Amino acid sequence: MLLEARDLDVGYPVAGAGLFSAARILPIVHGVNLTLEPGQTLGIVGESGCGKSTLGRALLRLTMPTGGQVLWQGQDMASFSASDLRRKRAEMQIIFQDPLAALDPRMTLGKIVSRPLATFAPELSKAERLARAVKALEEVGLSEDFARRYPHEISGGQAQRVGIARALIGRPKMMVCDEPVSALDVSIQAQVINLLMDLQERMGLALVFISHNLAVVRHISHQVMVMCLGHVVEVAPKTDFYAGPLHPYSQALMEAVPEPDPVREKGRRGTALTGELPSVLNPPKGCVFATRCPKAQALCHAERPVLRSFGDRQAACHFVESPT
Repeated sequence: MLLEARDLDVGYPVAGAGLFSAARILPIVHGVNLTLEPGQTLGIVGESGCGKSTLGRALLRLTMPTGGQVLWQGQDMASFSASDLRRKRAEMQIIFQDPLAALDPRMTLGKIVSRPLATFAPELSKAERLARAVKALEEVGLSEDFARRYPHEISGGQAQRVGIARALIGRPKMMVCDEPVSALDVSIQAQVINLLMDLQERMGLALVFISHNLAVVRHISHQVMVMCLGHVVEVAPKTDFYAGPLHPYSQALMEAVPEPDPVREKGRRGTALTGELPSVLNPPKGCVFATRCPKAQALCHAERPVLRSFGDRQAACHFVESPT
């Protein structure tokens, strides 16, 4: 097992209601359990604000969990000293959503890509670090001359390739991809996704792929996890999930995916969600989707469902029936 999360909770401190009130923790991610094997991709999907990115950062310990455990190759990351964690950073990297904002405009791309080596391989000379950076750029499809360019001289798709090269420089075992293609054109999205899949095959990378785009997740993932208001409501192998999601929230997300065929899209009858989107400041007592679920009953508003197993799948719904 490469990565495991056990009952992981994440929250952020917020000011109290009154002038002299003590700060409190605002829960964002609630009791998440997941596992990730080498060479596998876990796709995490859900609406904006559901806690996907917060979870991804907590898995890397860029955000400190407020409860539970994150285990890296069987070791609790909370037990790592600061120096141990710094060395482990080479094995676990992140790709950010906005590629250009993640690059220092004052540095050449070669310096940007090679910079992590100052921490991961301080014994290397400046020339050796630059040579490694050029090799990493070539691995993502950029020629040697890109090492002399600055971020303002490249496109968004090229900037994301630079971000991937920087993540690869330490030869990681896992990468968290935080909406890495959402800011790119559709054709460029496909190129970046294919690049990630090729790198995964060649290097045995494990990926945590965070996205709200179910079509992209279908292309790259082996396992799909659906989050709603910080809670995991469904986990399933990709094939099973796209054959028919179990949870009403997952079904609503699937119905919202545009149909590429204009004739079929025109004749399709999607079900629009009604009701208020709950606030994390005042979450529902029962199911986090109950206020918008067309199938909600009294039990859904009164009692929060737990993840139940249905073969290789899990769903947190009181009224899910076992798939045939």
